[in-house]
Amino acid sequence: MQIAGVPGIAIAVVDRGALVWSEGFGVKNALTREPVREDTLFEAASMTKPVFAYVAMRLADEKRLDLDRPLVAYRRPAHLGDDPNLEQITARHVLAHSTGLPNWASGPLVTNSAPGSGYSYSGEAFIWLQLVVEKITGMGLGSVMQAKLFGPAGMSRSSFGWDQDIARAAVFGHSEPPEGEQILPPQPTRELGDRLLPIAAKWHKPIAFWTYEDSIAAMREADPKTPPSTHDLLVNSAGGLLMTASDYAKFMLLMMDRRARADWEIGEAARQAMLTPRTEVRGRDISRGLGWELERSPAGQLFQHSGSNYGIFRTLGVGDARSGRAIVVFTNGANGQALASRIVREATGIDRLKSLI
Repeated sequence: MQIAGVPGIAIAVVDRGALVWSEGFGVKNALTREPVREDTLFEAASMTKPVFAYVAMRLADEKRLDLDRPLVAYRRPAHLGDDPNLEQITARHVLAHSTGLPNWASGPLVTNSAPGSGYSYSGEAFIWLQLVVEKITGMGLGSVMQAKLFGPAGMSRSSFGWDQDIARAAVFGHSEPPEGEQILPPQPTRELGDRLLPIAAKWHKPIAFWTYEDSIAAMREADPKTPPSTHDLLVNSAGGLLMTASDYAKFMLLMMDRRARADWEIGEAARQAMLTPRTEVRGRDISRGLGWELERSPAGQLFQHSGSNYGIFRTLGVGDARSGRAIVVFTNGANGQALASRIVREATGIDRLKSLI
């Protein structure tokens, strides 16, 4: 941590299908030196995507979401551009990152390639699917996630919201040394959350329960001069989760091979769909299932995802469904990804191909 200049880190370990250990190290804020604890919240960043994908698969199991029906049949967002390819995009394309959409767009949303033609990592696609899920369920994203996953799985330290308790529990992000040891960079999530809290109080509606429309209206009210963008959404299915490493490990437990599953969990066919290669990323060794990145390693297939919010929150989770093993590493520093890969290698003995390319 000292060499990488990463002030704070949280690690959780799953072994033989059980959460066996979790611990926090270092500090939440390099200036105040407040320590990281087991219940400290980190920005999961893009590791949010598999969590949201799981809930989408629950809705598919319930026959409320057809993975192969065009998203426009459910909901056509106002920010879509003039592009016939948009009529073909499905939830399956979104979860496999094959929509042809950009990661984030600065104007009307259009494709760069035909849906299903290849790999195209896209946060915009996940926001569109978020709108579809809200339309299907009649609830905001946070409420859906609480009902379908966080509550049943015992993920009590996971939220898409922002309030004073979350603000106190959450880490601050840090840039590279020596600057990161002397001054904090901008904290976009924290700053936006603090701006929106007075609006949530006025509405008598916590941010965790906001719909997409609520978020857009609040951002316009808080800053009338700046048009709201999907990338800046606080309640964001592509990267907005605030949670502990142990809560993420509880989620990874749901992907493990085992005989018995609770009634609220996704079915075996849906789990297999999440863990089956669908979109090649770099040859056959690294691919995308539905929600997860998959890697063929000497130890067997790994399911994994990493994350980076604003370059100052770096996260990584790696699991092996057959052995029931997984490790989650959350950090609050710009060099956290390199540190996380080193920890995974030391803890598991596996050299991930993704960390080498």
